[in-house]
Amino acid sequence: MNITIESIIRELKKHGVSSEKTKEVYEAFIIADRIHGGVIRQSGEPYITHPLNVANNLLKWEIYDPDVISAALLHDTIEDAAFDYRKQDVAASINPTVATLVEGVTKLKGMEFTNKEEKIAANTRKLIKATDEDIRVGYIKLADRYHNMSTISWKSPQKQKENAAETLKLFVPLAIKIGNYKAKNELEDLSLKCMNPETYNLIEERRSLIIEQQRPSLERMAERIQKRLKEKGIKNTIVFREKTINNIYKEINNDHKKIENIYDISYFKILLDSIDECYLTLGVIHSLNIPVNERIKDYISNPRGFYQSLHTTVLDEEGNERKIKMRTEQMDKRDAYGLIADLNMGRSFEKIQKEFSEKWFDKKLQEIDAEYANDIEYYNAMMEDVFSDAIYVYGPKGNITIKKGSTALDFVCEFYSLEELHNLSSIVVNGVEVPFDYELKNNDTVKVVCNGRLDQNDWSEYVTTKKAKVIIKRMNEPNNAE
Repeated sequence: MNITIESIIRELKKHGVSSEKTKEVYEAFIIADRIHGGVIRQSGEPYITHPLNVANNLLKWEIYDPDVISAALLHDTIEDAAFDYRKQDVAASINPTVATLVEGVTKLKGMEFTNKEEKIAANTRKLIKATDEDIRVGYIKLADRYHNMSTISWKSPQKQKENAAETLKLFVPLAIKIGNYKAKNELEDLSLKCMNPETYNLIEERRSLIIEQQRPSLERMAERIQKRLKEKGIKNTIVFREKTINNIYKEINNDHKKIENIYDISYFKILLDSIDECYLTLGVIHSLNIPVNERIKDYISNPRGFYQSLHTTVLDEEGNERKIKMRTEQMDKRDAYGLIADLNMGRSFEKIQKEFSEKWFDKKLQEIDAEYANDIEYYNAMMEDVFSDAIYVYGPKGNITIKKGSTALDFVCEFYSLEELHNLSSIVVNGVEVPFDYELKNNDTVKVVCNGRLDQNDWSEYVTTKKAKVIIKRMNEPNNAE
C-alpha cells in the first residue's frame, strides 16, 4: 500500500481530528519532505517514505494524536538536516509539544564518544528518560524501528542480524514496558526471520497446517458458547487468534516441545462489555466444556503489567485442549497497544502519563538514573534489572513484577525500607520459610517478617540485582548499621 500524506490526514479526520491540527500535520510533512528531499533509502525509495510509514504505523496502533503523527513525520529531521535545524525550529513551525517529542527520539549530536558502546549507552539513556517524561516518545521510536525491520531485506545479512539482535535486546523490552504487545510480537517475529530464516519459514508452514486442523473445533465451540451467551442476554464479540511464530519457537527451543503438542497455537477471545460479564462468561464456558483446572488464570484481579484478561483452557468434543480468553474492549486495546489506547476511551494524556510513571519499572529506571552518572553503568544496570525477563509474584500489595532470577532477599530490598531490612527476621514463600537466596518463581506468594534482627555481614551473597547489592552495601556502612 502506498502511504501518502493525504491518506494519513484522511485517517485523522475520520477519527475527529480538527482541520487546525491536520494543517499542522501537513506542515510537518512539508518540512520533512524539504529536509529529506533528494535522499534515497537502500530500497531505492525516496527517504520521505520512511517517516510516512512511521506515522502510518502509529495509526495502525490506533494512535490518532496529531502531535504524535507530526512528530513521527519529523522524527529524523533534527538528526539528518544538512542545515542547522533544532528543537526550537520545530516549536516555531508546528508547536512545542511536537518539538519535545522530536527531540526525545533524536540521537545525541555534537558529542565525542570513545567507543560504540558508550554512544549506544548515552543514546539509550536519552531515549528512556524522554519516554519517562512522555510515553509517546517510546511509541514513535517503536514505530520507527518496526518500519526499519520491515524493510531490512535491503541490508547485508550481517547487518540484518545485528539489527535483529539490537531489536530483541532493547526495543522488544521497551515495547513490553510501555505495554505495546502488538509491536513486541511483530518485532520478535521480524527478528527471528532475520536471525533464523529457515526455522521461521518451517514454523510458519507448520503453524498454518495446525491452525487449519484446529479451526473447525474452535468454531463449533465458539458457536455453542455464543448461543448460550445470547440466551443470557450477554453481548459479545468472538475473535480468533494465533500464537506468534516467535512464541512457538520459544516453546520448541526452551521448553523442548514438539509443535504438534502446543495446544494454543489457535485460540479465541471473547470481548465483553463489563468485568462482571467476563466472570459470568467464564461460568458459561465451564458449564458447556470440561475445564483444565490448572490452566484457569485470573489476570483481571491480578494484572500483569498493563495486561488484564481471564484465561481458561477447556476440552473440546474430541478431548483436545482449547484456550479461551475473556476481557473487555478496553482491556483488549490495552493488551495490544498499552496505556496509550486509553486516549480513545476519553482519558486525558496527563492521567495516562501519571499511571505510567507509577509503574514499578518506571520508578526503577528513575532510581537507576539517580544512582549512575556514567552512561555505560546506567545502561548495564537498566538491562540487568529492568529490561531482562521478569516474573510475577504476590506480595502484600498484590501482583508484583520482579526480575527473573531474583532471590527472596532481592524482593525485600526492592520493596521494603532500610529500617525494615534492619529488622528482617524471615521470608516466607507459599507458607514455608525459605533461605534468603531462594530463587523466586512465577506466582510465588511472598510474606516478609520484620520483627527481629539477624546477622547481616554476608547478605550480599544472597542477592542478584544491582539495587539489592547497593542497598546491602549501604546497610553495612557505619552511619546506617544498627
